[in-house]
Amino acid sequence: MTTTAADLTPEYLTAALRDHLRGASVVAVTTEVVGAGQMGDCVRVTPDYDRPGAGPATLVAKLPSTDATSRATAAALRAYEIEVNFYRELHAGLQVRAPRCYHAAIDVETSDFTLLLEDVAPARQGDQLAGCTPDEAAAAVAELPGLHAPRWGDDRLAKLDWLHRNTVEAKGTIPELVRSLWPGFVERYAERMDPEILAVAERLIDQLHVYDGNRPGPWTVTHGDYRLDNLLFTDATDRPGGGRPVVVDWQTAVYGPGVSDLSYFLGSGLLPGERAAHEADLVRSYHQAMRAAGVDLGWEDLWAQYRRYSFGGLVMAIAASMLVQRTERGDDMFMTMAHRHGRHAIEMDAVDLLA
Repeated sequence: MTTTAADLTPEYLTAALRDHLRGASVVAVTTEVVGAGQMGDCVRVTPDYDRPGAGPATLVAKLPSTDATSRATAAALRAYEIEVNFYRELHAGLQVRAPRCYHAAIDVETSDFTLLLEDVAPARQGDQLAGCTPDEAAAAVAELPGLHAPRWGDDRLAKLDWLHRNTVEAKGTIPELVRSLWPGFVERYAERMDPEILAVAERLIDQLHVYDGNRPGPWTVTHGDYRLDNLLFTDATDRPGGGRPVVVDWQTAVYGPGVSDLSYFLGSGLLPGERAAHEADLVRSYHQAMRAAGVDLGWEDLWAQYRRYSFGGLVMAIAASMLVQRTERGDDMFMTMAHRHGRHAIEMDAVDLLA
């Protein structure tokens, strides 16, 4: 099992990629760090083969974080286990565009893991701080039915303990965790928070058990952190899926209400003025695509859920900011999320839906 880029030796890669090399071997390898993951490390891997063109020209390897705090958080949240199992057990049966997976291995006891994934370079990573254009938002929304519709209302998902973390036994765990982190969040960020957003967050924290405990079905596979930093945009039309965003970072995948991904993305992907101008059309496009895929989802029900789950990104900003390694960009990102999602909840009158 690998834990760092240094472990990605020719011998390891030959064994890990054996089903894709048609008898060839990796004879040399170079690596470079890519991305800035909050709970794991990513490196681009360039193998040399003893038979030119025998395997992928480049790969992206996901590995455990070298930061002790982030790694401990990932272990507590089962983040590595979730992502490995997403590729092992779910990806093939969905229509969402995620990277092809060449190898997925994990030691749950130690949290050592390796994912060898398709390198979709020169795709451009979305930028949570800058936001996106309406066209990019439309492309991101268009990808969601391919994730949600194939397993919509599929009760078999509840049997996957790594995915179904909303059981009776687990009920209350997330609210208690977020409540415990709230004082530290306020101490760290209060001076950077809009007072109106801070007041909405306090109201949410007070009602968190009620909010978390009232999430009606049907449920499906959800990404759990569907935002710009986890989308790779490409205009290449000469590759399979060209022009569609590639969805990455499946460490938060969960059995839950699909509409939550939609509200989460639009709450902070578009700048507030752009969101207000385009969100109704974007939500309707999702509704139409889900109906076309055979999902019986009424408009009134969808819109009520969309409003209610506008709080999801605020919860994520509070929790994640206090659980991962602190960085300057991380602080900026979590404040951006908190303000955009908080503003979204206010504009959706979502406070009235907390009970």
